[in-house]
Amino acid sequence: MIDRVTIRVSGGFGGNGSISGRREKFVPAGGPDGGDGGDGGSVFLKADTGLDTLLKFRYKQEFSGGNGGNGMGVRKHGAKGDDIELTLPVGTQVWNNKADGSMIADLTHPGQSVLVAKGGRGGKGNARFATPTRQFPLLAEEGERGEKHELRLELKLLADVGIIGAPNAGKSSLLSAVTAARPKIAPYPFTTLEPALGVVFHRDTEFVMVDIPGLIEGAHSGTGLGHDFLRHIERTRVLVHMVDGSDDDPGAQLDRITDELGLFSDDLLSRPRIVAVNKIDIPEARERVDSLRRNLSSQGSRVYGVSAVTREGIETLMDDVLKTLQEAKAAMEAEPVDTEDYDIPVLRPKARRERVQIRKRAGTYVVDAPAAARVAGMVNAADWTAMTQFYAHLRRLGVVKALEEAGVTSGDTVAIGKLEMEWE
Repeated sequence: MIDRVTIRVSGGFGGNGSISGRREKFVPAGGPDGGDGGDGGSVFLKADTGLDTLLKFRYKQEFSGGNGGNGMGVRKHGAKGDDIELTLPVGTQVWNNKADGSMIADLTHPGQSVLVAKGGRGGKGNARFATPTRQFPLLAEEGERGEKHELRLELKLLADVGIIGAPNAGKSSLLSAVTAARPKIAPYPFTTLEPALGVVFHRDTEFVMVDIPGLIEGAHSGTGLGHDFLRHIERTRVLVHMVDGSDDDPGAQLDRITDELGLFSDDLLSRPRIVAVNKIDIPEARERVDSLRRNLSSQGSRVYGVSAVTREGIETLMDDVLKTLQEAKAAMEAEPVDTEDYDIPVLRPKARRERVQIRKRAGTYVVDAPAAARVAGMVNAADWTAMTQFYAHLRRLGVVKALEEAGVTSGDTVAIGKLEMEWE
């Protein structure tokens, strides 16, 4: 089962704005008519109930939104780039694999969607730069780059009931007996190497059950793929602990698995848990049920003897599983929501003017001002009129003042985005 992958997503590039002038007969002063570039496409992730693995990301890990179209004359704006939507199994957590490594989203509801890479904005065409004193601007903007992120996807299966136990305890046999799932079943340990899901229909009620591969001592620290298996039961509401009744000491087997649960997460020990002693079709196993029931009665654990082969005791076990599940759901719905646990976003107006930063590198004054850099990428440095307009635009953006405060003098080299020029 592929339940952990790393992917790279990037929004599409915004299209470039156009530098164009209206040229029509009998319209001598048509003016600028360069259209804007289209926005780049974004990347979304969406939870889909039809998926239960991240297998499709095993061979393709890079995904990009479509690029926006360039603007054209006659105020024709470029087309918006195509968004892409990647479907993931319900229960997938999305983490930023770089930067602070924080969780971006937890897709726990069918249809839940999250934006993970926004496309770049399209650049403005020259029609947007016209002013009363600059009636035919030779300026336009490059489109912005889209966001780029490396994401780690981790699937934690969402199921109502989890079946846990030691290898060869009969977990897969129980799942097969109560659902239409057909996991691999064989008379030797570690037959099941990945979690298997099945839908149970019992007493006119439907719920999801997951068979967790056999846990061994040291599972909490990752032994025997313990971490990969244990995290799939973190979201189950009820645990059915299968015990091999043919084992010489089923009580010790039960204690070992219980210890592993507690060492992995204290929360797992607080989950409602029902013990099912399997293989009571064997006389020795049937005799051990009463012994276990007496030993566990003081702990409030309910013990059932079952045979996954003959189906003896299965109906009674599932009656209690259903009752316990309904009680767990009711208790969860009745819990008050602590609003203090949630971060409430604070929306603040964006500054109308970006802060301009100047740094010196190898004798060159490097301007950090995205708005200026986008225009610099489109300006014709060989056109004196265009450069004059660009200088006036830099003054309005506060770039000229910042350069003067940084000590720039005539003859110095100034770099703005892709453009390097001699300061005059």
